[in-house]
Amino acid sequence: MTQSELGAGFGKAKSWQKRHILVAFCFMATFICYIDRVNISVAIIPMAEEFGWSATTKGNVLASFFVGYLLAMIPTGWLANKYGGKKLLGIALIGWSVFTFLTPIAAGVSLSALLLTRVLMGVGEAASFPGVYNLLGRWIPKQEKSRAAAINLTGIPLGTVFALSTTGWLVASYGWQSVFYVFGAAGVLFAIVWLKVVHARPSVHPHISDEERAFLAHLENSEAEDKAPVPWNIFLRHPAVWALFVNHFCSNWTLYLFLAWLPSYFRDVQGLSIAGSGLFAIGPWICQFIAGNASAIIADKWIASGTSVTFVRKFMQCCGLIGGSALLIAASQATTPNMALFMLCAAFAISSMAWAGFACNHLDIAPKHADVLFSISNIGGTLPGIIGVALTGFLVDVTGGYTATFILAAGISVFGALFWLIFATGEPILESDRQAAQA
Repeated sequence: MTQSELGAGFGKAKSWQKRHILVAFCFMATFICYIDRVNISVAIIPMAEEFGWSATTKGNVLASFFVGYLLAMIPTGWLANKYGGKKLLGIALIGWSVFTFLTPIAAGVSLSALLLTRVLMGVGEAASFPGVYNLLGRWIPKQEKSRAAAINLTGIPLGTVFALSTTGWLVASYGWQSVFYVFGAAGVLFAIVWLKVVHARPSVHPHISDEERAFLAHLENSEAEDKAPVPWNIFLRHPAVWALFVNHFCSNWTLYLFLAWLPSYFRDVQGLSIAGSGLFAIGPWICQFIAGNASAIIADKWIASGTSVTFVRKFMQCCGLIGGSALLIAASQATTPNMALFMLCAAFAISSMAWAGFACNHLDIAPKHADVLFSISNIGGTLPGIIGVALTGFLVDVTGGYTATFILAAGISVFGALFWLIFATGEPILESDRQAAQA
């Protein structure tokens, strides 16, 4: 196989190499991560009815996950950089799957026990994206970064769709407890396969071809680079890193709003059943899956043709945030389930352009430290899970509807687009990464 065929990227069967198999496994890890994260958004409806929870208590239960997620974010980024994404994510998969399994048991003990279990589950899932980005930074060349990141992010909508479509059925057929038992056990089984199949970098893969190993050699860290300290000072003061932090916050505000509350929205506002609210909520995530991957393909083609990486990242991110915010405002005025579904599908589709914007920018500006950089920006990305999810429950109780939450999300998106336009870049910010990019 020629070097041009090796660099052709995704989409052709003959070009599928070990790095593409790695991306597929990263997708599966994210897929399972979001099944376990989202299933409670449907299961919490019968849970709240059984335990007599208010919307505010529901919001606190949903938000508790993000407390552990936030607290563990920087430590897991450092661990990924020091020990590699394969080991860290394999162990984390086992950890969060066990706490998923324990969720109904904890709920039966007390609300405090349930909150603690969700916090510990968040600690486990905090390792997911730092682990993935550690692997992508060591396996994926420049012309494939957008698609690799997008395929991994595909695990978010597809995992969400799977959770929404199966959780309602499991609740109706076997009770809400079955949801956590089934998905927790499945996660442990996948972790065993992950630890056997995934390899930390091309040079240690026992079955990679000599051609692919040579093609990816420029991504390997030297011994000195492996032992070098993380450049925290540069990361904490560079404007491009703050652009990532702010946009992770702004993009995830809408993401977590709907991960946690979309089924409840269709149940409370549009009058659908528990199963129907879960199934109706699938549409926006399918649209996000299609549009997000399409935008990544376009972005990689632009970059391969010589278009500035900075221009591509700014165009995709700003269009996604501003376009999505306009459609969120329109969705807040929907008066029927079909109208709401149409507007939300369009909003999700356009906002998914951010997959080719901020979501892969860590791999542009610091590929050898993308794991740590993601852990920094994802502190901003996690705050909406704590503030936004809980605030939504409060606003629903106070206003009696979801209009205020949609308008607030739209305003946050516009702010993020302006910040990104001013401060973001697509060029490496560390000298070692600049030299590798020129090699």
